[in-house]
Amino acid sequence: MPPLHDDLSLPFQIEQCDVRGRLVRLGPALDRILSRHAYPEPVAQLLAEAMILAATMATALKFDGIFSLQAKGDGPVSTLVADCRTPGHLRGYANFDAERLEGLELGPGAERALVPLLLGKGYLAFTIDPQGPDMERYQGIVDLSGSTLAEAAHAYFAQSEQLNARVVLGAAHRRGADGRRYWRGGGILLQQLPAQAGGLSDEDRDLAWEKTTALLSTTRMDELCDPGLSQNDLLFRLFHEDGVRVFEPSALIDACTCSSDKVRGILSTFSPEELADMADADGVITVTCQFCSAAYDFRADTVKA
Repeated sequence: MPPLHDDLSLPFQIEQCDVRGRLVRLGPALDRILSRHAYPEPVAQLLAEAMILAATMATALKFDGIFSLQAKGDGPVSTLVADCRTPGHLRGYANFDAERLEGLELGPGAERALVPLLLGKGYLAFTIDPQGPDMERYQGIVDLSGSTLAEAAHAYFAQSEQLNARVVLGAAHRRGADGRRYWRGGGILLQQLPAQAGGLSDEDRDLAWEKTTALLSTTRMDELCDPGLSQNDLLFRLFHEDGVRVFEPSALIDACTCSSDKVRGILSTFSPEELADMADADGVITVTCQFCSAAYDFRADTVKA
């Protein structure tokens, strides 16, 4: 397998600090997901950060299944959904009110306050849906708080995690060599490891955590999004003093779960009268996937068959 340079999740450990982490880099996969919908730029950036956050958290967990993030608010963006399915399949979408969005004044620095500007007041939910028998679904919900999705995630970590965790996120629309603009993004998640017998003292663990999170906070968005800065070089730049060690990366893929059979199965649960109401003048029902914008056409009078 050739080395991964983009669309990846890279696990790492900061040897002397009892800290592990994940670095996520998204390029072509992120651009394809966002380009299908032609979202306004601030909406696309918010959704990009949501997908990066979902990918960093999902790939840091050892489970097979689906990790999903959902935000609902009373702002111009009413719903934000991103999920990551084993082994790294990503998808996401946003619902927004175009008229309310046009009425906003999004000047310089707006990217640092997208949560209150776009989502407003509401909640952020993280759901872990593992596969397999006797596996229980878990969901954690917190009020939307802070100015960014990273800050909202920190509120979730503080409420739900037994160990310290911290994340930085970034996404940007960059112009490529061909003159076209592409979406890129990245994120880094740090988690403090459980205390080990014979390991660092409580005081040293606290100091080490303060140091690593202070270094993490110096990460710039251009570093997270720069295709010319490798993931290893970025981690070395941040944490080399304490011995950062990287492991094998895993691929992240733009992949939806919709299919003609699934859509037909959903339609078949409706009555003939309801199907007739859904159809156009030619008797055709068109269903468009919210995630990938794929359109499926069915004749209303053949759905039950």
